[in-house]
Amino acid sequence: MSDQGFEKIFQEKIDQEIRIEPRDWMPEKYRQTLIRQVSQHAHSEIVGMLPEGNWISRAPSLKRKQILVAKVQDEAGHGLYLYSAAETLGISRDQMIEQLHSGKAKYSSIFNYPSLTWADMGAIGWLVDGAAIMNQVPLCRASYGPYSRSMIRICKEESFHQRQGFEILLTLCNGTPDQKAMAQDAVNRWWWPSLMMFGPHDSESTHSEQSMQWKIKRFSNDDLRQRFVDMIAEQAKVLGITLPDPLLKWNEERKHYDFGPINWQEFWDVVNGNGPCNKQRLDARRKAWEEGKWVRDAALAYSMKRKTSSAKKAA
Repeated sequence: MSDQGFEKIFQEKIDQEIRIEPRDWMPEKYRQTLIRQVSQHAHSEIVGMLPEGNWISRAPSLKRKQILVAKVQDEAGHGLYLYSAAETLGISRDQMIEQLHSGKAKYSSIFNYPSLTWADMGAIGWLVDGAAIMNQVPLCRASYGPYSRSMIRICKEESFHQRQGFEILLTLCNGTPDQKAMAQDAVNRWWWPSLMMFGPHDSESTHSEQSMQWKIKRFSNDDLRQRFVDMIAEQAKVLGITLPDPLLKWNEERKHYDFGPINWQEFWDVVNGNGPCNKQRLDARRKAWEEGKWVRDAALAYSMKRKTSSAKKAA
């Protein structure tokens, strides 16, 4: 059968909501699109540990420290699930890590901003994890089986992360005037970067149209961004916090919130490596990889020893 025939069968399976599995035939472009997206998602989980890990030793109580440690551990697990899913597409873990460290592979631009106060842990949970959930829940129905299945557990855990962030901000907003001001400052700094997490406008998105045809994505960038704004604008009322957008207003005719323009120049600057913490984040990941080499070598040696021992017993 020709490639054209295989592509027809492939698209029919997707249209019928039949998951594509690793051993199934798939167009090379589909495979490469998934490798790019899933590995980028995995990198984002791993790099995303850094702004929060910065606050583990400075959390205001033992309870807060325990919760934050658990959250960072969750994110490490998410990275593991996603790297494993990407490996089913024929790329190795080492290749993906090398692409991250060399700057060839991207990760979410949001993690190139600094976490300056404890309130940032609340803003990251509420806004950043909230945007992640909005992006990721539809991925539980992505057309590629290993990716969609990994997202089910990830989304359940991300929902706890968002609630944790909201609870931190709620506690601060019900505290002293200084605590509420700290919460407001954190939201002011993280609001616009969280809107950028959904990617460029649909008209400027390189991959969206094809990804939606293949049902890797289910909704466009702008649709998801609008849903996020509608959700957060209502939750902000509960917190008693002001979102830093003077143009944010309910539109009765559209039944959605209108919001102001995004600074896309800032977005592209950060994506292209010129954000506040780009160099710091990659330096930290490279350092961790180099310092962890002895652990990987020891694990490999132990694995080889067990295999040799098993082979001798079987002989």
